[in-house]
Amino acid sequence: MSPTTQSTGFPADEHANNKKQFIMKKYLGTLLLFCVAISANAQLLWRISGNGLTEPSYIMGTHHLASLSIKDSIQGLQTALDHTRQVYGELKMSEMQDQTKAAALMQKYMTTETDTTFKSLFTDEEYELINKCSKENLMFDIAMLPKVKPAFLSNNLIVILYMKHVGGFNPQEQLDTYFQTQATEKGKKTEGLETMDFQMDLLYNQSSLKRQAETLLCFINNIDENIELTKKLTSAYMAQDLAAMEKISDGELCSMTPQEKTNMIDNRNQKWVKALPEIMKTAPTFIAVGALHLPGENGVLSLLKKQGYTVEPMN
Repeated sequence: MSPTTQSTGFPADEHANNKKQFIMKKYLGTLLLFCVAISANAQLLWRISGNGLTEPSYIMGTHHLASLSIKDSIQGLQTALDHTRQVYGELKMSEMQDQTKAAALMQKYMTTETDTTFKSLFTDEEYELINKCSKENLMFDIAMLPKVKPAFLSNNLIVILYMKHVGGFNPQEQLDTYFQTQATEKGKKTEGLETMDFQMDLLYNQSSLKRQAETLLCFINNIDENIELTKKLTSAYMAQDLAAMEKISDGELCSMTPQEKTNMIDNRNQKWVKALPEIMKTAPTFIAVGALHLPGENGVLSLLKKQGYTVEPMN
């Protein structure tokens, strides 16, 4: 009887057992790699050490539409906050809460300085569609401010529509504000990597009025799909999955052009990473920036590693 056909002979049994062991080892190895990949992606908080730092600093990805409750599920967050002596965000939030300053900047950037009116950027039918959406959701009739920039409506509609369709979100309770408020109460320094003036200019002047009009119209014509994408993006954030957030963002219906993405994400990452070494040398620092600035080849995590830092998830 051939060793390969007998049911009880040792050669065949040994071959079968070896094959089973190989398959099991391969399966367990694949499962282990999968778990490691999930662990690596499902992280919002990272420790930065090495490259001359005597004490570690930490970087955390935030999301403006996330519930503040996420802080209770981020492993190592309290340790990171307790062991740092200063907090840096994209902005110094206390300055953003200065209503006089914020109103002056908004007035400076939200309207055009040319003869171009909002209405002239659209057909009559498009204008009526947009104005109807604005009045229903922002309680704002565009005729009251005829030179308003389309980007003003786009930026505000995203937040308002999300609030209307997703319960439990309070724009007054954001992680960026929470971290800096906690630091101030404990006598720690708070600072911003950018100024309000810089961010306003980025939001309202980086694209032409024509491009802003195209983006706004795209958003309103695909409003349900955009709301769902925003929900998915926030769900991915609550699951602490940076890779999923990056994928969802890249698949947005009215996504940024490559140049807009360079201006909004990549250039700012480069600027921050140039400034962070000196900041972290001064004192152990807790850094909080938008989560989509962290992943990818041009992300802050990768750029810090290229500078020689050890960047590892908090477990």
